Amino acid sequence: MKGRKPNVKEFFAINTSMVSMLVMVILVGMGEKMAERFLPIYLIALGGSTISVGFLNGLDNLLGALYSFPGGYLSDRIGYKKSLLVFTIIAMIGYSIVILIPTWQAVLIGAFFFISWTAISLPAIMSLVSNVVPKNKRAMGVSLHSLVRRIPMALGPLFGGFLIALYGNILGIRIAFVIALVFAFVSIIVEQLFVRETTKKRSSIKLSQMLKNLKGDLRILLVADILVRFAEQIPYAFVVIWVIQNNGFTALQFGILTTIEMITAMIVYIPVAYFADRYSKKPFVVTTFGFFTIFPLILIFSRNFEMLVVAFIIRGLKEFGEPTRKSLIIDLAPENAKAGTFGAYYLIRDTVVSGAAFTSAFLWNVSPYVNFLTAFAFGAIGTLYFALFGRAPAQVN
Repeated sequence: MKGRKPNVKEFFAINTSMVSMLVMVILVGMGEKMAERFLPIYLIALGGSTISVGFLNGLDNLLGALYSFPGGYLSDRIGYKKSLLVFTIIAMIGYSIVILIPTWQAVLIGAFFFISWTAISLPAIMSLVSNVVPKNKRAMGVSLHSLVRRIPMALGPLFGGFLIALYGNILGIRIAFVIALVFAFVSIIVEQLFVRETTKKRSSIKLSQMLKNLKGDLRILLVADILVRFAEQIPYAFVVIWVIQNNGFTALQFGILTTIEMITAMIVYIPVAYFADRYSKKPFVVTTFGFFTIFPLILIFSRNFEMLVVAFIIRGLKEFGEPTRKSLIIDLAPENAKAGTFGAYYLIRDTVVSGAAFTSAFLWNVSPYVNFLTAFAFGAIGTLYFALFGRAPAQVN
């Protein structure tokens, strides 16, 4: 009936498949984030160098890029339900390697399997959202995923820091990986029992065709996104080192800062999604690019805990328009190849950004300030580029 106010389920675009996917995201993410945020400290504790830390960061970006396309391609070919099963089993293999072999080399090997679960599964999740929620609620659906994903990102490092405080850098993180393995197994059961998949024609589009879909407004978004991701990834792996080693705070305090960051992000997701679904998405994307840009600049002045709290609130606000950006990619992608186009987008973006991540250690070794200021410069260019040339399609209400 026209004019009827939507109920809670309609407002949030909630159904059984969405809830089951969100539970899976919490379980896998909770296990992953208890250890993943402390991997730089773990590598150093096992005898690795800052170069190994930079390599791990670059590897995360490169694998995220390389896995994005097969993640999207597989989802378009066999469906998101089977794809999520495959991706989670791959992550479990990585967890097992790190648990069984406590060396920094094993961490890098295991990372090939577990570190990019989010990247390889994201196209399938976006395909799920595209299929099970109405078109005019996609920003809300993506935002709900992003919000829920921040629950383990907020709590995981807190529990991880607690485990490190109890058992030390090495044993504490290995215990966290054991918990991650158990949670991943439970998530598979939930996903297989409750996620429903709509029946539709499977895509047979090749990579070359999907890359051709990255044109026009989508290409402008991609270029700006790459530059802004330089601002994120150049300092990313070294933020924990800046907080713990350069400024003398504990792993538990870093976990608290991360929790503050995630709570900040979670607070803004739903109201932003509501307005982004009703009005132009561009202002929200520009705003989030701006927060990405200023975070490394604020870090330079964050030498006490109070300023670090401010910095991590800003880091949380960088998620202001991230779900909106993802839903914008879905809007601009062809109807019959959304997961594949989404994967191709991330393939290009993260392949290029991995180069910046790999060089981040060298910038850090020159000076943390060189690392942070270089990141800020790239972010400023990317934000300005999208502000001047980016466009978003009109909303359908």
